[in-house]
Amino acid sequence: MNILVVNAGSSSLKYQLIDTTTDVVSAKGICERIGMDGSLIEHKQIAKGLKTKELSPMKDHADAMKMVVKYLTDAEYGCIKDMNEIQAIGHRVVHGGAFFSGSILMTEDVLEKLELCREFAPLHTVAHLMGIRGCLEIMPEKPQVLVFDTAFHQTMAPEAYIYALPYEYYEKYGIRRYGMHGTSHRYVSGEMAKLLDKPVEDTKIVTCHIGNGSSITAVKGGKVVDTSMGFTPLAGVEMGTRCGDIDPAIVPYIMDKENLSGAQINDIMNKKSGFLGITGVSSDSRDVEDAIAAGPENPNYEKALLAVNILKHQIKKYIGSYAAVMNGLDAVVFTAGIGENSIMLREMVCEDLEFFGIELDKDANKLAFRRSEATKISKDGSRVSVYVIPTNEELVIARDTAAIVSAL
Repeated sequence: MNILVVNAGSSSLKYQLIDTTTDVVSAKGICERIGMDGSLIEHKQIAKGLKTKELSPMKDHADAMKMVVKYLTDAEYGCIKDMNEIQAIGHRVVHGGAFFSGSILMTEDVLEKLELCREFAPLHTVAHLMGIRGCLEIMPEKPQVLVFDTAFHQTMAPEAYIYALPYEYYEKYGIRRYGMHGTSHRYVSGEMAKLLDKPVEDTKIVTCHIGNGSSITAVKGGKVVDTSMGFTPLAGVEMGTRCGDIDPAIVPYIMDKENLSGAQINDIMNKKSGFLGITGVSSDSRDVEDAIAAGPENPNYEKALLAVNILKHQIKKYIGSYAAVMNGLDAVVFTAGIGENSIMLREMVCEDLEFFGIELDKDANKLAFRRSEATKISKDGSRVSVYVIPTNEELVIARDTAAIVSAL
């Protein structure tokens, strides 16, 4: 079944066309600067290895979808004759709130509930709605399926997701731990479970999705028991521009000292903290690692090293605490942009965890850089397996979409 996977941002739209009978990606690309001057599409036809880019006005996501259709069916750069060859569309949706515990066929009722999720992830949800409506305008007859990042975390017990606030806030406003990156955690934990020589229900895995946004999840028997992100994607470990967990009393304290509004302190925590806030230079881990590699003579060295040490320390804490929650640990998985590509961070995290059963193979760790398949980076005698597994959220979305549409 040919599934068009769509990941809509506020001014962008990423897409992949995936044949779920073979898991082969036929084409993929991105529309950028939607609704802005200089909007463009970058498209790649995988089988022929052809790439193209076109500047074209796109006033909204419907215009962007027109461009996607144009290139998917193009005589030279396309991979299908017409849109009849696409059976359905699968959308990545960041936050399903308390309404959605699994992937679901899009209906008017579903859209109404998704509208109610705006306040949980306003920037993301508005963008998703624009992407969905853009697809509806161009391909109204195609079934559409929504796949939620929060859904995989719905197996957490109340003691893991309820905050120790007055219970009425949970009842009235749905304030609880939801977790994010669930589609990624679901994929890599599933792949890791296949590699372990035991039944899935007996596996205990910690998955570390480390990128510009990062979260860590404890997966026991194939189900989430805890995760680092919370009510919003701000919680957990240090990220590119997000602070992660802090003492909540810091918020009113800084607001009072700096005379800031709620919106301003929220902006600081989400957009001016993390790597950027510590280094004052960059939110990009590659820039931070380059500053460290340049040595102590580099003026940014000390703060860059501090930024990475903070993240290392936090990841170690989560691995240890999640092993305690699961009463054991079989494997640790690194994934996403930093998790898959930072040799240095993986080594720093795994260092001095021998007592825990983690023994890193440094040579294997170096060879895992930019590998496209699951790669073991722990020593053969390590009681806990450590792997780098490239995430594939799009494939999960395509598979869920195909399964739901096939059952119609």
